[in-house]
Amino acid sequence: MTIVQGAGEPWPNDSEPVLLVFYSGFADFRTMAPGKRSRDMTRLRFAILALLLVGTLGSAAGASRAPLLQPGKQTLYERVLTRPGAELLQQPGAGRGTLIDAFTRYYVYGVREVDTHRWLEVGVDSKGTVAGWVDAAYTVPWRQQLAVAFTNPAAQRERALFFDAWDSLEALMLSDDPAAAVAPLTSKIAAGGRDPRVLAIEPDRHIDINSNFYLLPILDYEEVFSESGHVLRGLKVASVTATEASPTPSPPSSPIGQDPATTADTPHPTTTPSGEVRKLQGFRAAVVFVIDSTISMQKYIDEARDAVHQVYQRIERAGMLDRVSFGLVAFRARSADPTRDKGLEYVARMFVNPDQVSSAEGFLAQASALTEAKVTTDHFDEDPYAGVSLALEEIPWQHFGARYLVLITDAGALEGDDSSTGLRAEQLRSAAAAEGVGLFVLHLKTPQGKGDHAAAETQYRTLAANPAIQDSLYIPVETGSLKSYTRAVTTLADSVVHQIEQAARGEPALSPASETQSGQTATPDAGSPQAAETDAETRRIQRLTQAMGHAMQLAYLGRTERTRAPQVFEAWISDRDLANPTVRTVDERVLLTKDQLSDLHNILRQVLDAANAGMLKPDAFFDNLRSLAAQYSRDPNLATQADAQSLADLGLLGEYLEGLPYQSDVMRVDLDTWSRWGTQRQLDFVNRVKSKLRLYERYNADTARWVSLAAGSPPGEHVYPVPLQDLP
Repeated sequence: MTIVQGAGEPWPNDSEPVLLVFYSGFADFRTMAPGKRSRDMTRLRFAILALLLVGTLGSAAGASRAPLLQPGKQTLYERVLTRPGAELLQQPGAGRGTLIDAFTRYYVYGVREVDTHRWLEVGVDSKGTVAGWVDAAYTVPWRQQLAVAFTNPAAQRERALFFDAWDSLEALMLSDDPAAAVAPLTSKIAAGGRDPRVLAIEPDRHIDINSNFYLLPILDYEEVFSESGHVLRGLKVASVTATEASPTPSPPSSPIGQDPATTADTPHPTTTPSGEVRKLQGFRAAVVFVIDSTISMQKYIDEARDAVHQVYQRIERAGMLDRVSFGLVAFRARSADPTRDKGLEYVARMFVNPDQVSSAEGFLAQASALTEAKVTTDHFDEDPYAGVSLALEEIPWQHFGARYLVLITDAGALEGDDSSTGLRAEQLRSAAAAEGVGLFVLHLKTPQGKGDHAAAETQYRTLAANPAIQDSLYIPVETGSLKSYTRAVTTLADSVVHQIEQAARGEPALSPASETQSGQTATPDAGSPQAAETDAETRRIQRLTQAMGHAMQLAYLGRTERTRAPQVFEAWISDRDLANPTVRTVDERVLLTKDQLSDLHNILRQVLDAANAGMLKPDAFFDNLRSLAAQYSRDPNLATQADAQSLADLGLLGEYLEGLPYQSDVMRVDLDTWSRWGTQRQLDFVNRVKSKLRLYERYNADTARWVSLAAGSPPGEHVYPVPLQDLP
């Protein structure tokens, strides 16, 4: 118990201030006359007992109180998000209260009707910490764990429109030619026009949820099968953007809190050329080569150094040394043989950090230390994920607007337990996307690795799939041709410099399609080393780099301008571009709290143990999972629920995703499927679970991206926007 409390410090519980007063009185008791001391001794003993009981019962009551459960749920609590103008009161309807920021998340502990108004008793956590009462009219129910984040508009798509009703969106989805119907509507709204069906439009800048967190929680969804043969989903979302609460709240209407920059009434303000120049002044680029440094790679290492040297000379002549930097990371692989491992020197090493060099001489001085290994590794495959992971973790990417990693290798990648990272391509791709890094892969298809090419290409296409432009940054170099490789490296680096030169002149990078329509091209300046090379692969690299540059500038401007999501409550959007349904408009994020991520990690760890046991005895897999389900659920009957057929039936994490338009493949695994898989497929399942565990450990350590949704909420209630594909 706390006996002495420092001034201004919060009390751990309500009874302890009383204990402070009591012990102060006890100090005076020692100076009382003996007779009075004797008479008061019994009172003192009863007082101690009473206070201990009050403290114990009070703590027990607080600990035993839980928020209301959502209807039909056993683990998910009722939650709400506050609208602008919400106030927190100590009693429902009792005068004016304390203004609450929009975007605040509360758990609901009780409901009360007062004078036809519905009031919610709310708290910042699920541990019984009640904060007060909020008028339900100033809240939005948040029953799901799933939210969405805009994809980068650079991905050749129309800006998303927010529709007033499902019928309005469905009519466009089912039209004979959705592209012809939606294009003029989007142009009209973007230009400031109005349409009764449209409440708002997505900003023309990219809102990076990793650096500018916002909520678009899914409230409902519908699916249609379009005339073009695509399954389209309409998502009912509540857009709640963090803003300052109004000092004079007024009753909410629908929609409320609209941002004039994004509502259908007013277009996003156009930035003047001079303003664009100013905003892009800080737009710097980092290009980091992550290169295989095992035996046979020396000539490729030398060519990469020479290419960077030439590009540095160009940017030095242009006076842009402070705007473009190059880095160099090398990787090999660990060996089971300690003597050979010592000869390999490292698994991954940073040779040049782009944040610490500003000239060709500085780059070459540090890069000259890199040479190929003198001993061979155990496998043909190497550990490129170690190099990529090192670059993602140690380079201060926040100092750069344009962020490029270029992986160069002639071998496949060790994955899972075989890699020092414990990751697979999918998890490493998510890590790169979280940093806003464009990850190119130059795959040298040398004759020596012919038997490895197909498997390696599958890995690297997965790794290089870029969510910002929704295209692959995988670049094969057939036969490992040194000429083709040199041209690819120089074209990529030169294209990045070209973008930075444009930005310095106040010419924002256009998307490749926009440049084609305007008569411009993404081709480097005529005096560049690549001007004469116009083969298909060179043009593809130019197009990909141009698309990435456009996406990164939109993200950079979104950060510097602090672009916000539209403040429209309960509107309908399409999860895919209506004009091109192959392109996604939004990505799904599950907002897991720290406590939930911890539970998820613990559950998966035990699922992994059950899977390992089940490889020898399939029935043991589900027997162990039933016990695990009972442990993490309020339903003890799950331990004996023989008719449960899948992980979802057992309730393991199922309520996180239940009722949503997106489902987990792992949760659908059933006993029959597990038994039919065979050892190799089961082993692949085990390795995927291991990689997920490693990724969750990275998320837990990623302190910069944990977000508090309510002032005063404990760290366990902070949330992380986990990409849906990263769930089990």
